[in-house]
Amino acid sequence: MGLKHAPRDILRAVRSILQPTWVRAMPIKRGVPHTLPGKLIVSLTSYPPRYPTLDLTLRRLLNQDMAPDAIVLWIAHQDRASLPLRVERLRDHGLVIKECTDLSSYKKIVPALAAYPDAFIAICDDDTNYPDNWLRALVEEHRHPREVLCHKARRVAIDLDGNPIPYTSWPMLLEEASGKSVLPIGFGGVLYPPGSLPPETADASRFMPLCPGGDDLWFWWHFRMGGSTARKVSAIKR
Repeated sequence: MGLKHAPRDILRAVRSILQPTWVRAMPIKRGVPHTLPGKLIVSLTSYPPRYPTLDLTLRRLLNQDMAPDAIVLWIAHQDRASLPLRVERLRDHGLVIKECTDLSSYKKIVPALAAYPDAFIAICDDDTNYPDNWLRALVEEHRHPREVLCHKARRVAIDLDGNPIPYTSWPMLLEEASGKSVLPIGFGGVLYPPGSLPPETADASRFMPLCPGGDDLWFWWHFRMGGSTARKVSAIKR
């Protein structure tokens, strides 16, 4: 029986085994310069349970067909020593590794807001297989300094009394959409223009007790208060 006739579950298992080897064997090539009117930083964080596959995500980011000015990985001080050699070696290809206070998932952008206050900041997750044109698909949609761009989003939903219904009932947006009720979802990738997140966004004394596990909601509320709106861009064309 050839592979093309093998059951789908077997093919999926083979792909899952071979893909890490394939990604690690790919040469890292820098993409073309971006077209934004300012620096572009890709910012993400990680922690030890994700370390075994972290280098795979980072390689995908380093191989984007449009290059940012820097890809910055934020690691809590206490987690730095256990970072794998596979990740450390990616510094030779332009990865920047910085230590910071442990702010849970907020580490993906809060330290970057202080370190790169005038930059466009694209956030992403540490366990996602991003296609080569992931970043370009956001950059090329930039139109306005007060518009946050994203690949994944929910629509904020309210009941007849004007109160929000449970978050899990907010619909995922499948098509391009914009407006005050568009809530960007971080794992898909979000591009924040300079100044779109006001200074109080980074106040850990507020977000850690009030919204420790809801960074997407926290960022949405603050860019809304700062006068920005969000737009989910069209699906990525592979």
